Amino acid sequence: MRRLRGKAVLAGLVALAILGGGVGAALRSAPGTQGGALTDRAGATLEVRGFNTASNSKNAPDGMPKLTEADVEREHVDYGTNTVRFLISWRMVEPEPGRYDTAYLDRVETMVGWYAKRGYSVMLDMHQDVYSQFGDPPLGGNGAPAWAVHTDGLPWKPNPEMWELGYLEPAVMRAWDHFWNTTGEHPELMEHYAGAWGAVARHFADVPGVYAYDLMNEPYGGTLQGPQFESGPLTRLYQLSANAIRQADPDTWICVSPQAMGTNWGTPSGLGRIEDPRSGDPRIAYCPHLYPLMLDLGSGYNGSSRAQIDTTVDLWRGNALRTAHRLGDVPIILDEFGLDTTQDGALDYVRLVLRTTDDMGAGWIYWSSDPGSWGPYEEDGRIRNLVDVLGASAPKP
Repeated sequence: MRRLRGKAVLAGLVALAILGGGVGAALRSAPGTQGGALTDRAGATLEVRGFNTASNSKNAPDGMPKLTEADVEREHVDYGTNTVRFLISWRMVEPEPGRYDTAYLDRVETMVGWYAKRGYSVMLDMHQDVYSQFGDPPLGGNGAPAWAVHTDGLPWKPNPEMWELGYLEPAVMRAWDHFWNTTGEHPELMEHYAGAWGAVARHFADVPGVYAYDLMNEPYGGTLQGPQFESGPLTRLYQLSANAIRQADPDTWICVSPQAMGTNWGTPSGLGRIEDPRSGDPRIAYCPHLYPLMLDLGSGYNGSSRAQIDTTVDLWRGNALRTAHRLGDVPIILDEFGLDTTQDGALDYVRLVLRTTDDMGAGWIYWSSDPGSWGPYEEDGRIRNLVDVLGASAPKP
């Protein structure tokens, strides 16, 4: 959830309303560092630092980012990154029920190879925002294929200034309720989603460089929110997907993310434990996001906002560590954080997040590699100020 403005206070109030029993959890002591270690298949520890690639793929007809191998090389040299969270889409993996697009997966594999050639570890992220771009009317998001969108004729209105509030539109809420089968009418949708992950795992199980599958970007529960959603249908979906993946791939890490609304702002998660069906130690990682509400509302990291953001980051740290401990002392990857680095104090905020993840023993992946005010390069290709913090020669915070 990025770039909220003014009226997004409404979304903040929604998040506060869904905390349920989470306030007590936020006050309990947290472990100092994560308990689990992220390792490669040979047992060597993985240090995760990189960018998300790339939001311009979300609604592209071929599902692919505007990316060249030269772009990958330049990022590697300028920023010294060793990880990428590579966005893929359910609409592309399974364009028709039960039919998997191997040509799309081949295109993804080609780009994965560009990163692997340079020693990168690649996380494949099944991305969504506002459920889907399809529907009647179209929902204005990305992710689910047209055949998996059921809105029952409910309305949807675009909000160009705050796309995140699209989650609260009746058509989007109903589409999510059908996906999670809260309505009792579409039990097949979660099964299909898990099956799509099985297809991805069959394709990439032996592809060099792929180290993790991120099961869903920023899940949203529709009318079911908070711990009831996370411990119920979200945990069930993750278990179904993990089971499907392990039928083809016993070794790649499986990343599970909490409900975005609330946990992105530092509140506790009610996500349930996922049992890894592989033989040997589990390879499950906890992969939350971090977007302090004050930054989302347009404040810089300065003045009174600075203290509030510091508090948010501290709460986020404690709650992430507690959740990882409850899930089985699993490793943590912060696989989205970022901001408009033209804002006051922006680079100081990035340094704060890097110090926090370093103290936790967690990995980090910045949003995103797209050019512009959030990214590593300007639209015209010039390197941006982010290099002063994330660059290959930048001092550790």
